[in-house]
Amino acid sequence: MSHPDETAKRERDHATPDAALTSDKARRSEVLRTFLTLGLTSFGGPIAHLGYFHDELVRRRGWLSDKAYAELVALCQFLPGPTSSQVGFALGMVRGGGVMGGILAWIGFTLPSALALLVLALVAGSLEGPLASGVIHGLKLVAVAVVAQAIWGMARKLCPDLRRTCLALLAMLGLALALAQGAWAQVGVIAMGAVLGSLLCRDDKAASVRQQVQAAGLSLPVSTRLARYCLVAFFVLLIGLPLVASGSLVDIFYRAGALVFGGGHVVLPLLEASTVETGHIAADTFLTGYGAAQAMPGPLFTFAAWLGAGMAQVGGGSALFGAVIALLSIFLPGILLLIGVAPLWGRLRARAGARAALAGANATVVGVLGMALYDPLWTTSVLSRTDLVIALAAFIALTRFSLAPWKLVLGMVILGAVRGVI
Repeated sequence: MSHPDETAKRERDHATPDAALTSDKARRSEVLRTFLTLGLTSFGGPIAHLGYFHDELVRRRGWLSDKAYAELVALCQFLPGPTSSQVGFALGMVRGGGVMGGILAWIGFTLPSALALLVLALVAGSLEGPLASGVIHGLKLVAVAVVAQAIWGMARKLCPDLRRTCLALLAMLGLALALAQGAWAQVGVIAMGAVLGSLLCRDDKAASVRQQVQAAGLSLPVSTRLARYCLVAFFVLLIGLPLVASGSLVDIFYRAGALVFGGGHVVLPLLEASTVETGHIAADTFLTGYGAAQAMPGPLFTFAAWLGAGMAQVGGGSALFGAVIALLSIFLPGILLLIGVAPLWGRLRARAGARAALAGANATVVGVLGMALYDPLWTTSVLSRTDLVIALAAFIALTRFSLAPWKLVLGMVILGAVRGVI
């Protein structure tokens, strides 16, 4: 009697090209449908998204084994960029047979919240009066609470010892004393954190990590040639855009997406420095959009749609064009890195120096985000004792009672509206 695996192999070998093509189309169609559903229903931020992916795609559908999924999450956490979107892209590649499957997964997961934020950006300018002001102020207080929650969770995870806690505090001090503010100051602090981390945060777990990598069996359908092209493209754009298109939408959002370590919330200080401080968009508009993004399902990086639309409108251009360019630019670097590093992941993660540098960079990211919590969030949002009490209550609701962010946004919008009219 033939072994089932041998029978399946013979069936694949004798399958007609049309049958194989139909199978590929069916799988890619499944990828798009599945991720569109997830994009409409995945509330709660990156950690929650990873839980949704595991429940739907690993446990129920069996696209990956538990070990391979864990290794995939580790890979995407190691890289700059939006972790949950990178994991989704990789899952799309696995199921869809390559990069096209990943693109379809990204479209499905990103489109719902991006469209919602674009529509909000288009109508936000027509909202005036005390009611609108109250709603906007409520959304700004949401942003304070959500970022404070993110810092609390990241600090517990990324600064578990004295060395990394000191790196986070040093990052805050460095930004406070920096002569030149802006995105490049933040990038410099993170780079210094990586250098110090490579010296101070080493461990002796290389052998066990290598064994875990080998045992996980993660395999993404990426050729070495394609990976090489993607890595070259990543660095060419990162270095070249500031030289040939400095201050453009592509430059601002590509650089932000390329330099985000530690989760979607970390994009806040980088984007604020590149958009608000440079006069591309008003601080109130920036913070209102960030608060509104908390109520959306899908990736937090779709906040770029709000900013791109607003920046285009300020410049007299098309809001739709600005939103599309901003979205593509902020997600592109993370996807290029994921494809580029995939074939090298096992060897890279097993290197103690690489892991130590990442630990240092992640610790300094906590400090960068801490400074962003103070300025611009706290200084422009918490304007009275009542604001302080509301922001503190919102923080407690998120951390102590695990209130879903979208529910908090809804409550704060209602509260802001009431405060605005009384």
